[in-house]
This record gives sequence, C-alpha cells and structure tokens, in this order.
Amino acid sequence: MWRVEGWRLIAAALVAVSGIVLMLLTMAKVRERKGSTGGDVAVAGAITFVTLAILCVLILTVLSAGFVWGVVVVVAGTVTVMMLAS
Repeated sequence: MWRVEGWRLIAAALVAVSGIVLMLLTMAKVRERKGSTGGDVAVAGAITFVTLAILCVLILTVLSAGFVWGVVVVVAGTVTVMMLAS
C-alpha cells in the first residue's frame, strides 16, 4: 500500500487547484490572440494539463520539500499575476 506524506498531499492539491486556474487562463489568452483557432486553444490546454499532471505526480513521489514549496509559490504567484493582468 502506498503511503504519502501529508505535506506532499497539501502541496499537490495547491498546485493542482492553482494549475487548473492557470490552464484556463492560458487557454483564454490563446483564444484572444488574433488568428488562433479552436485547435490552438485545445493544444494549449492539453499541454498545460499534461505538464500539471506530471508535476503533481513528481510532487507526490520524488521532489524534495524545498523545491516543492518553491514550485507552489511560483505557480500561485503566476496565477495571481495573470489574474491581475487580465
């Protein structure tokens, strides 16, 4: 049976929630570009989702605590800046 430390679950949940918002913001930015198609928006969403999923798996399994919390801060900061800029 798998055992995951509590801080890893909290960090992964924070990154997942922030990442979903980041994915939606990225898709909206791509949609607003002149000449972009629905396919461009879908590709941007898929790339963001896969990157987010890989990052969450790495957080839950192998990344060190300092690096994980740094990633949480960077993702949350990026979402905050993008929300304020739009």
